[in-house]
Amino acid sequence: MIRQYETRPGRRYPSGASVEELGVNFSVYGRHATGAELLLYASATSAEPFQVIRLDPRVNHTFFTWHVLVIDLPPGVHYTWRMDGPYDPSGRGLRFDARVELIDPWARAATTEVWDRWRRWRDGPQPHDSPRAVVLAETYDWEGDRPLRIPSEETIIYELHVGGFTRDPSSGVRHPGTFAGIIEKIPYLEALGITHVELMPVMAFDVQDVPKPVWEAGLSNYWGYSTHSFFSPHPGYCVTPEAGTHRREFRDMVKALHRAGIGVILDVVFNHTAEGNGAGPVINFKGFGNETFYCLDQINKGIYLDFTGCGNTVNANHPFVSRFIIDCLEYWVREMHVDGFRFDLASAMARDANGMPMAHPPVIWGIELSEALASTKIIAEAWDAAGLYQVGSFPGYRWMEWNGRYRDSIRRFVRGDPGLVGEVATRIAGSSDLYEANLRLPINSINFITCHDGFTLADLVSYEHKHNEANHEGNRDGSKENLSWNGGVEGPTDDPLIRALRRRQVRNFLTILMVSQGIPMLLAGDEVMRSQGGNNNAWCQDNATGWFDWGLLETHRDLLRFTRELIALRKRHASLRRRYFLSGRHRAPFTDQPDIRWHGLELDAPNWDDERARYLAFTLSGRTAEEAPLHVLLNMDDEPQTFALPVLPDWTWRRAVDTGLDTPEDISPPLEQPAVTGGSYRAGPHTIVVLEAIPAA
Repeated sequence: MIRQYETRPGRRYPSGASVEELGVNFSVYGRHATGAELLLYASATSAEPFQVIRLDPRVNHTFFTWHVLVIDLPPGVHYTWRMDGPYDPSGRGLRFDARVELIDPWARAATTEVWDRWRRWRDGPQPHDSPRAVVLAETYDWEGDRPLRIPSEETIIYELHVGGFTRDPSSGVRHPGTFAGIIEKIPYLEALGITHVELMPVMAFDVQDVPKPVWEAGLSNYWGYSTHSFFSPHPGYCVTPEAGTHRREFRDMVKALHRAGIGVILDVVFNHTAEGNGAGPVINFKGFGNETFYCLDQINKGIYLDFTGCGNTVNANHPFVSRFIIDCLEYWVREMHVDGFRFDLASAMARDANGMPMAHPPVIWGIELSEALASTKIIAEAWDAAGLYQVGSFPGYRWMEWNGRYRDSIRRFVRGDPGLVGEVATRIAGSSDLYEANLRLPINSINFITCHDGFTLADLVSYEHKHNEANHEGNRDGSKENLSWNGGVEGPTDDPLIRALRRRQVRNFLTILMVSQGIPMLLAGDEVMRSQGGNNNAWCQDNATGWFDWGLLETHRDLLRFTRELIALRKRHASLRRRYFLSGRHRAPFTDQPDIRWHGLELDAPNWDDERARYLAFTLSGRTAEEAPLHVLLNMDDEPQTFALPVLPDWTWRRAVDTGLDTPEDISPPLEQPAVTGGSYRAGPHTIVVLEAIPAA
């Protein structure tokens, strides 16, 4: 018989399970609960708890907290809670159910071996069928590691999916689809030249949170935007989650990436949870404080306000929930050494309990002003699913934003839409129209062409329509308008001219991204033309559609080389990584040239007002007298165009990039660049040219 442990009243703080000298202190929120039970399990798969501890409201309940100290309880024990209280969804928004076991919202490690969302939906709550938390007390040797502090203007982000990056057999790693698998691919990331990985959700999520037809088709919640345990690394990305190794495995990955000089940004989902709407399961938040954690209709509180498209909206600006979110972020920085966060549908976090946008949302400002988060990157997806669009106006000053305006403008320009040269110049120069007036900087703009949500770069130049039939949602999901161009044929083709055009367009997108002011973000696989077969919403495709095919490194080694050299070009030019906006003025005493000059086919004569123009050029001076100037020609016309070249004292031009040329002439490192003579350069159709200056002999 397993030992029955003695208990004492315990303490309110800290929340969760904390190992201390006398045992383990458990503390959990339950403002309106009338009773609480703590269930202790020997393992993630134990059929029964070895001890059930009934808390006495007279000694184990203080204000809104239930707490107990279990004497001599060892680490490694798994546990759940049961909370008793009124069930009044429509009136008070309360959903207590003493039958349902709940995973601790502060769980440092979550296990889901006995969790079956669909069995719960079919049969109702069954004894001991819930996700479980693990008591952790492991020590960890960080070996001097600290979160990196790479300046924002130096940052180059690479968005990847932890599972999909190595799950394909072609990855050749020992533990595919795990944090450990990422470690084995660090040399690839180093060679590419990126400075940060942005990991799609790695907080424990419910892979079963999908519509019934999707689940019956054998698909799952692959992307992970369905969190239930915000303090726990996702068990599916661990090698031995049943042993509670979540934190160690995640920390090993972070430490290894930091050794390579690569920062870690987490994509976090504080706008909704895995519990869904009123028909969704009770996993934790509903059972501890439904009326606190969620935005509810004020007339019928059984109705969840949904500004996320996922069934519920977190009541992020409730004082307790706001503190929960900030505590969680500070934990991941303090204990897990992450370097930043990207907030999914962040505008939903700017709403009050009734769903109204707030001028000064406490949680947004609390994150901005947190001393513990002061050196981290904080990035907003500055919109939500209900139409609140805040790109350029997201509350706060330090927040960076996914610049959807940049994405759309560059997509339209590269596919050949006319009359965009002024708009494109503004985006390339850092989007001052969005950020300068409210005292923000080019580094507030995260520039991207593609991300996980939408077409990959290869599909952007190969499809004009989404092809999401494999998602089993009737092709209704995913964006209808992708601002894409297939070059004349939808999908794969053997036409050599179209194939060459598509590859040129990919190089065009990558080049614009890397010569723009702001912070570039690259989607994993775009550097080797990873395709999803026209699926622009592969959220449920945990298969070859969503995985990184490592065989593409050989198939498209020319594009991989192009991307690496392009990143290297950006890194050797501080003028591409300015912290402040370009002005067109001289920057004496640093240089005797304007920081930027805009051109059309003729020098200093850009076609701002020409509704037919599809070409633009600019000259970017160095930030110091020693830094080489750059001259960039962008021709998205169907015909070649001849551009006049500036003559700069003491400099001569060399060709660094010409996307219209075949490899290896399409891009050249400094020692291999051919000289450009004469006063003009003829750029082919749908071609970008970058000239790099060297001191005149």
